[in-house]
Amino acid sequence: MTAASIQVITLDEFLNLPETQPASEFIDGRIYQKPMPQGKHSRLQLKLCNAVNQVTEEQQIALAFPELRCTFGGRSIVPDVSVFSWQRIPFDPDGEIANVFKIYPDWTVEILSPDQNATKVISNILHCLNYGTQLGWFVDPGEKIAIAFQPGQQPRELTGEDLLPVPAFLELQLTVAQMFAWLKAGS
Repeated sequence: MTAASIQVITLDEFLNLPETQPASEFIDGRIYQKPMPQGKHSRLQLKLCNAVNQVTEEQQIALAFPELRCTFGGRSIVPDVSVFSWQRIPFDPDGEIANVFKIYPDWTVEILSPDQNATKVISNILHCLNYGTQLGWFVDPGEKIAIAFQPGQQPRELTGEDLLPVPAFLELQLTVAQMFAWLKAGS
């Protein structure tokens, strides 16, 4: 993320600004624009959302959302993938999924882009954990590793045939190698 502004503003002022492409995030009074997603990032994001929703949506267990703005704890961030258990998803009076999510995700996934600052990405994962998120993944397509973050535990580096942890409400068997195989044509 690069600083789009050195002027400190309030969260309410930020939320009243027009959305940007790619998305901007509000962290500690400053605006940071995320880099434009590239091919590997987009492919992993799509496949992970599809894999989660395939095993959770029909039974109303959870939903995975790509690039969903989540505003909580004084920040407004846009994780690459946000997963919410079904009972925590905000719905509007018509029974449709709400446009605004002023809650933390149950599971957050950040996929590192080539021009992205890993420290800011990890900081967002830690922020989520501090507010109730059960699990965070930091995925680095260039290094073919994932780091799993869980509350009260040491982060774990996962590679190859390591099974990726998922929240307790979700049954998904996925290894790091299987996830990165999604980057190959025809997978």
